[in-house]
Amino acid sequence: MPIHNKQVAEQFNRLADLLEIQGANTFRVRAYRNAAQTVESLPRDAQEMLEDGEDLSELPGIGDDLAGKIKEIVNNGELTLLKETEEETTAELGEMMKLPGVGPKRVKAIHDALGVESMDQLRAAAENHEIRELEGFGKKTEDMILREIDRRKDHTERTKLSAVDPIARSLENHLSGIDGVKKVVVAGSYRRRKETVGDLDILITCRNDSPVMDRFVGYDEVEEVVEHGKTRSMVILQSGLQVDLRVVPEVCYGAALYYFTGSKAHNIAVRRIAQGKKLKINEYGVFRGDDRIAGATEEEVFEEVGLPFIPPELRENRGEVEAAKADKLPKLVRLEDLRGNLHAHTKDSDGKYTLREMAEAAKKSGLEYLAITDHSKAVAAVKGLDEKRLRQQMERIDALNDELGGIRILKGIEVDILEDGSLDLDDDVLGELDLVVGSIHSKFDLSKKKQTERVIRAMDHPSFHILGHPTGRLINEREAYEIDMERIMDAALERGCYMELNAQPDRLDLNDAHCKLAREKGLKVAISVDAHATTDLEFLRFGIDQARRGWLEADDVLNTRKWGDLKRLLKRD
Repeated sequence: MPIHNKQVAEQFNRLADLLEIQGANTFRVRAYRNAAQTVESLPRDAQEMLEDGEDLSELPGIGDDLAGKIKEIVNNGELTLLKETEEETTAELGEMMKLPGVGPKRVKAIHDALGVESMDQLRAAAENHEIRELEGFGKKTEDMILREIDRRKDHTERTKLSAVDPIARSLENHLSGIDGVKKVVVAGSYRRRKETVGDLDILITCRNDSPVMDRFVGYDEVEEVVEHGKTRSMVILQSGLQVDLRVVPEVCYGAALYYFTGSKAHNIAVRRIAQGKKLKINEYGVFRGDDRIAGATEEEVFEEVGLPFIPPELRENRGEVEAAKADKLPKLVRLEDLRGNLHAHTKDSDGKYTLREMAEAAKKSGLEYLAITDHSKAVAAVKGLDEKRLRQQMERIDALNDELGGIRILKGIEVDILEDGSLDLDDDVLGELDLVVGSIHSKFDLSKKKQTERVIRAMDHPSFHILGHPTGRLINEREAYEIDMERIMDAALERGCYMELNAQPDRLDLNDAHCKLAREKGLKVAISVDAHATTDLEFLRFGIDQARRGWLEADDVLNTRKWGDLKRLLKRD
């Protein structure tokens, strides 16, 4: 049975949650969290690496013990230690800990005082106003718990794109290798590269005698077969993801691909154009009366209604049809347009690799420059840099730049924006850097007005360049903090600052709508991966997906430029 990195990481994170509730050693808890992050950021599944004879203990922060536990999960599907810990501590307590503002100490306090062991019991305790009576809680915390329980329930049906990606690729590989199969494409919101995916729609063409449907329902990861037919089958995978497989005749493959890619709103808008031309579009083709006049390719479908090809990422009915009519579709940014990454961490704060290792990985990936932006001192939990340590790092960067060829390492920092809008390091040292990324890591609960003013005050600093992960959201885990994004963007334009599109798959912050707004305002965006490991640099592709959904062209992106041109843009008047 295939075991994906997401499943390994989930077990380590769940174990860390439960151990933290039990009051286990902080370093032990952190080791499991770091291992989860390391595994999830691997470019290949750990199962595949083990099958190839690779030594997982050589991965950063893993070692023999954790490597053995990864092997146990891959071989057995579960971790014995996790099972034992779940028997000692109710597993749902770990889910409660993920609610913002709760944490292990509060979960333990609620559990010990009220006997709460599930989300349903937690909701009941909050609705009965029992939580506000506990020491250290109050009405505000109780209301927040209810609000977050509702929000998490709303998100349970959609899975992050990064988690679906390896599943979809495995299925594509599996189906492509079956005798008689010709084309395999995953359609739907996955093809449009939405940040979350509800289910997978896969379209194939194949010979009539292909055993593809039998092989599909017999796939190792299938938990339940909902439907098994000759031209359509539906299964539920062990991950909970629903997958529909359709066999489509080649004569209408393009029309079916267009139809099942969506979005529904986009398809309706194009069908209206077709109706005006006395045409009908459906999953079987483009028809004039009873005659099919197109449908083998998507390009044919668009051509018959008088439109140029619209990239899947744009198909959301947010102006793309009108732009296509006017021949004003954007020439979307591509991964190969990026010349550098402007947000990366090393072992000097919470990264997993050394300065040299990060630089060499960036060079190997083809980047021309890499900004090292470790955390500043306010983030004490990850050994954030003070002025002295930052200057020492700057000296090492200078030395490395003298030694390495083919890449330039930029001296930077991810400086904390404090509650009053001041920055977490002295003006002098900030002024010596190539790049300053300012980010919020605390006080997420400020009012919209205060949060907005906090960021604008930070951008007033003459050394401020880029606002990092601008809304602070974590997809399916933490809502964005309240902030007036339009006002922030206007302020950035006035001051010569820029916005980050943080390409970490859990963030993808800016969202697509904000990327489009930035483009409309003429505000440039940095697509940066916020790398904490060398393998994280591969996540730039998710940033590109988001940027394309936000209509960004290469010129709209800060780090598509050579270092000399970028340096001029970073120079504030």
